[in-house]
Amino acid sequence: MRTSIYPGSFDPITNGHLDIITRAAKTFDEVIVLVLVNPDKKGMFSIEERVELIKRVVKGFKNVKVKSYSGLLVNFMKKENSQIIIKGLRAMSDFEYEFQMALMNNKLDPNVETFFMMTRAEYSYLSSSSVKQVAIFGGCIKGLVPEEIIKDIVKKSKTFK
Repeated sequence: MRTSIYPGSFDPITNGHLDIITRAAKTFDEVIVLVLVNPDKKGMFSIEERVELIKRVVKGFKNVKVKSYSGLLVNFMKKENSQIIIKGLRAMSDFEYEFQMALMNNKLDPNVETFFMMTRAEYSYLSSSSVKQVAIFGGCIKGLVPEEIIKDIVKKSKTFK
């Protein structure tokens, strides 16, 4: 069985993320969407809330699981017996950072391979940060995030500073 790991902060999950999950689920036997703790980012949602939002969004996928982890990605991958990292790319600026991360992960574990998936053009501008900003200032996030979590994001954005 070929298990792939799609790591990220997913704060919140966007339609761009969901597109990558959908395509990865068609390509690999199992996809684990991994909510990683990023000490450099202040989250709108707690790790537990993000996991629950993603679970709601992917409940129709038989081969997608959602987990969280704090630590080195390669350590989680060993625990899950996976050697495949999935990363979505929007632009060349994403590639530079993700390429460095892929090289580092491969240095830490030479068995790890990173598969880059290009985003669809309609999601190339979309990021969790931009969704949060639009929501905080009262803009419409319909079409940016999965329908089933819009109310959660709008509610949380009213208390997020």
